[in-house]
Amino acid sequence: MRQFALVIVLLCSLFNLPAQSVQWASKVLTFSSEYTDPLLGKEYRALHILGRPSKYPKFAASPSAWQSLTPDNPGGEFIIVSFDTAKVIKQVAIFENFGAGSITRVDALDENNRLFLLKEFPNGYALANGQLTRVRLASPTPFKVKSIKITLNSMRVQGYSQIDAIAISDVDTPIEDRIKLEVDPNAYLVKENLGTAINSKFNEICPVVSPDGKKLYFTRWKHPDNLGANKNQDIWVANLNDKQQWDKASLFPSPINNDENNAVCGISPNGKTMLLNNVYGKDGQMEKGVSLSFLLRTGEWSFPKPIRIQNFKNKSEYSEYTLAPNGKVLLMTTETKDSYGGKDIYVSFLKADDTWTEPKNIGSSVNTGESESTPFIAPDGQTMYFSSSGHVGYGNNDIFLTRRLDDSWLNWSVPENVGPVVNTNQWDGYFTVSAKGDFAYFSSVENSMGAEDIYRIKIPDKVKPQTLVQVSGQVINQLSKLPVASKILVRSRASADTMQIDYDPYLGDFSFMWPSKKPFYLEIKSKGFLMKRVNLDFRDQISFSESKQIIGLTPLELNKQFKVPNLNFAQSKSEISKESFASLDEIVSILQDNEGLNVLIEGHTDNQGDWDENLKLSNERVEQVKGYLIKQGIESSRIQAKGWGGTKPLSTSTAEEKRRLNRRVEFSFYVK
Repeated sequence: MRQFALVIVLLCSLFNLPAQSVQWASKVLTFSSEYTDPLLGKEYRALHILGRPSKYPKFAASPSAWQSLTPDNPGGEFIIVSFDTAKVIKQVAIFENFGAGSITRVDALDENNRLFLLKEFPNGYALANGQLTRVRLASPTPFKVKSIKITLNSMRVQGYSQIDAIAISDVDTPIEDRIKLEVDPNAYLVKENLGTAINSKFNEICPVVSPDGKKLYFTRWKHPDNLGANKNQDIWVANLNDKQQWDKASLFPSPINNDENNAVCGISPNGKTMLLNNVYGKDGQMEKGVSLSFLLRTGEWSFPKPIRIQNFKNKSEYSEYTLAPNGKVLLMTTETKDSYGGKDIYVSFLKADDTWTEPKNIGSSVNTGESESTPFIAPDGQTMYFSSSGHVGYGNNDIFLTRRLDDSWLNWSVPENVGPVVNTNQWDGYFTVSAKGDFAYFSSVENSMGAEDIYRIKIPDKVKPQTLVQVSGQVINQLSKLPVASKILVRSRASADTMQIDYDPYLGDFSFMWPSKKPFYLEIKSKGFLMKRVNLDFRDQISFSESKQIIGLTPLELNKQFKVPNLNFAQSKSEISKESFASLDEIVSILQDNEGLNVLIEGHTDNQGDWDENLKLSNERVEQVKGYLIKQGIESSRIQAKGWGGTKPLSTSTAEEKRRLNRRVEFSFYVK
């Protein structure tokens, strides 16, 4: 096994200078023309001049830059861009990534759109075909700059000219023209080739690690043991042995493998659902798309079921997919007429009818005028790794990470290059991480045994996903202690994130991953049992941890009284506290799931004070509870409410801690 020890370097691009110093163009106001082609998407459009550059400092022609409609326009060309904040400036940086030398002047527009000349450029000013062209001012502008206008004479340069980005700054510190690599002398990483048990002289790509870290699925191409005469892509799997080494990989069985191209795109957090590339036909034929296979009680995998995505289109021959841990969000690469350029990353959502919504482009923060590929959503459900040639990198395709900023799945952080330990000057992709957050796996051709090989590396802190907790366990009958098939809803207490788990005792424990810094709760339902809610909080965990849960459900018995947990009232008050709504929602859920059931709500107070006032208070409280149930859609004819005052105490003690037990609300279900 070959190992490569490299000093870790952190990508500290000076594109990330403090916000008050550097601003990137954020809006195109107007332009003379832009290049369009009916066979392309949004490549070369003016919108690509916005934000950070894509090719810098390796200047080259790119569809991720603004290019005019024709290479030589006697009338000249121009573009006006604006910035988020109007500010006094001292410099402008223009990234001419191709055909540099056609700029004639740079003007600034103030907040009233008045035009001020900043600099004129003579013919022949460019020193190279691609360069960073600067406007340095002797003193700050006496006005706040809102917009910049670039005027071009396209006749100065033979062929097309492209501008990749425009930045302004209010300080003398140059907008640096290179990526700085800051060496950390105390950190060393090993980029480990997984060796002959996994790799060969053929192509090994698309590594996927099982949630428990004990299985590695990957794709081999042209290997002589692959199925079919053409030796198309097939899925292989290897097991991790007791020595923490990978055993020799074996060919995954049919029907998952067939004579066509096969690949695993992901494994669900419980290890029981497999996401597969392509749609499988019963006749062995395949078509573009994606499928799911499920682990059966026999230990075999089911015949792949197609995921039906509304209006799914793809001009590209290739597409990659990744499924969010909740199983309800699918990210994919596809190329359409609305793509920014080549393949872009899109998102689709699971609907109630088991189909998926029409894919939406996740936006220009991630997608560029060039192709994005191999997206992977980490088990935290927030961090995404992907490969692209449209962001600043070390080679022709680098691996980047971005983090989801909200629940829309359309807002993402500015992509970060994962660094030169992983990225090379060649093609790099298929970056996945283990649930434990310890190792990352990826494909690379650098120092490989032949074509692409699979490598792993200890994940630098900078690019780690959020710390996870693995919650597993059983749901049992509280009385018999036997396992109970049930549905478990996992819901964040701070956001809209949810996850649905079906617990089947015959398939072993339930299991899922959740970010430790996000408190959450479980709602466990099973027919014939009272719903149960369990609050969990692992914010004190700073590294991957495991939590075993044995959850007992109480059988739903008719005409038996149950105390409503956490149903609280202020002293001598009848208003329901907001903290009690969740407990009442459990009753609502039971009544909604069992239309033949009715409920009797009984209220009690302690036996201190006036008897009539206590009776009145108990009636007012149960009427409040009844009103809440009706508001949630339960018919009033299914609800009885009875107040007993202090006539049915659980304890006759005068001690407060004992008397508190008497202040309660109970419910029982019955059939008319």
